[in-house]
Amino acid sequence: MLLEVIATTVKDAIDAEKFGANRIELVTGIKEGGLTPSYTTIKQVIQNVSIPVHVMIRPHSRSFIYDSYDQEVILNDIEVCKEIGATGIVFGALTEENSIDEVLLKKVTARVKNMNFTFHRAIDDSNNILEAINTLMQYPEITHVLTSGGVDSAIDGKETIKKMVELTNNSNIKILAGSGLSIENISDFIEYTNVEEIHFGSGVRKNNSAIDVIDSSSMENLLKKLVR
Repeated sequence: MLLEVIATTVKDAIDAEKFGANRIELVTGIKEGGLTPSYTTIKQVIQNVSIPVHVMIRPHSRSFIYDSYDQEVILNDIEVCKEIGATGIVFGALTEENSIDEVLLKKVTARVKNMNFTFHRAIDDSNNILEAINTLMQYPEITHVLTSGGVDSAIDGKETIKKMVELTNNSNIKILAGSGLSIENISDFIEYTNVEEIHFGSGVRKNNSAIDVIDSSSMENLLKKLVR
């Protein structure tokens, strides 16, 4: 079981690794669902940890629909992440009709050579999540899809997540489940959905607060649940 933990600062990233995370999703604006962190933050995190770092590529939190100016920012931020040495990016985009924006997706996949690519929870806002996952499977550059199953909590979306896992078996994509997962519910969730990768944010922070620090005891308790 792979555990990805959200980090918003260099100290977060160092703590996440120290406490047992397998991978970091690096963001700023965690309360807005994650935005692209600064150049220096990305660089310092990569220099201070040895586990993979996936960087959020999201220029604003208004929507997952991006105009030509946004797209220029997105594509340049990907180049910056590549130059600094990030293992991967986290990105997603939709059309006005809430389907996958394949025009932009093709531009992005052309930039992510030799990097992992997580298509993020934009998929949860798509008009048909199972159609969307079938679309994403056509792009071999996409390595992960972060999802809560089309609803706010992955616990409520577990039926859909289970279907997504079944659909992506033997494909290039791993389903990364996140949002609403906790130490208390994770064992039953994993057993039901058969996910192999999970994503934690506030669930491993003090007071379950998105803006508090990563808590060593929460991480320890979670890791005990992940041992099969």
